[in-house]
Amino acid sequence: MSLRKIPKGPLRDGFTTGTCATAAAKSGLKAIIHQKKNKTVNVYLPIDKILEIPIHHCEFTESTSNCSVIKDAGDDPDVTNGAEIGCMLKLTQEKGIQFIAGEGVGTVTLKGLELAIGEPAINPVPRKMIASALQKLLHDYDLECGVSVTVYVTDGKKLAKRTLNERVGIMNGISILGTTGIVKPYSASSYIASIEQGIDVAVANKVTELVINSGARSEKFLSKKFNHLPEQAFIHYGNWIGETLNKINQSPIEKVSIGIMLGKAVKLAGGVIDTHSCVSSWNKDFVVELAQKIGYKDVDKIKSLNMAGRLIELFDFEQDAPFFQLLLKHCYQHTHVKIKQVTLDIYLIHKNGTFIKYNKK
Repeated sequence: MSLRKIPKGPLRDGFTTGTCATAAAKSGLKAIIHQKKNKTVNVYLPIDKILEIPIHHCEFTESTSNCSVIKDAGDDPDVTNGAEIGCMLKLTQEKGIQFIAGEGVGTVTLKGLELAIGEPAINPVPRKMIASALQKLLHDYDLECGVSVTVYVTDGKKLAKRTLNERVGIMNGISILGTTGIVKPYSASSYIASIEQGIDVAVANKVTELVINSGARSEKFLSKKFNHLPEQAFIHYGNWIGETLNKINQSPIEKVSIGIMLGKAVKLAGGVIDTHSCVSSWNKDFVVELAQKIGYKDVDKIKSLNMAGRLIELFDFEQDAPFFQLLLKHCYQHTHVKIKQVTLDIYLIHKNGTFIKYNKK
């Protein structure tokens, strides 16, 4: 998730890469049929809604076309916002719709995704949206032919570097995504879907041990310790540790190591599973209780802190530090209950890269 400030007032919805590709494909076939450019096209979404999508580029011949759309993610901080997503169409003698990965669209290389290895990373719902739009036009105009659809994303390879696509085996570009056709600003659904996808890929590739971290920084600090594991074993849970654990609980994963920074650890220890700062804040009273249990007297110092991460100023960050071990004990209790069949370790990570492992007794 982006760290940019959430706009005030009602947030504007956007549309998905799948909707973009559908609009581009529909525009292209209409251009071939009518031999004229389209300024907009209507896209029928899976949620029984119609969106009018502006067409950015449109060129055509009697049997081919190349049309594109500029992705508008609304007020969501999506990496593909503003990207050019297009389709090159070619009428074929063989009936049916054929999908091809063009420049900037990834190709599936690992098991565990909804698509077979070697397939373009165009997810099932966008495929259905595109195919339905094209087949309706073919039917309406009595065209006895098929259509080859090459989906492309300008600078898609660069955009993919800002995603976890390569980790789950989607190479050389982004995925064409979307289940509803629209983007809800700051929705957790896409992040949670990527978590679940990552775990599915790990399981499909016979990974039995996972290292789950809040993000790239905590993963970097733990990666040397777990360098025996493949890249697919590392999962970013972001602020959705509860959803990540629920997915693991439904899988055959045997061992999980959790890497967690202090701010999130304090929330988790207090029983907060959604650790986003917009949703939850740290409970100073709870922290004071923990400190008092290990004999700490100067509780006013805790109450004066403006962020949980500053607790390292009051307690030594050492492996056997009573305060941090007690904190990790509470983290362990709130997580292990969700994945009882799994061997669980928890590592509290300092911002300087050192870490403390929970001493299970």
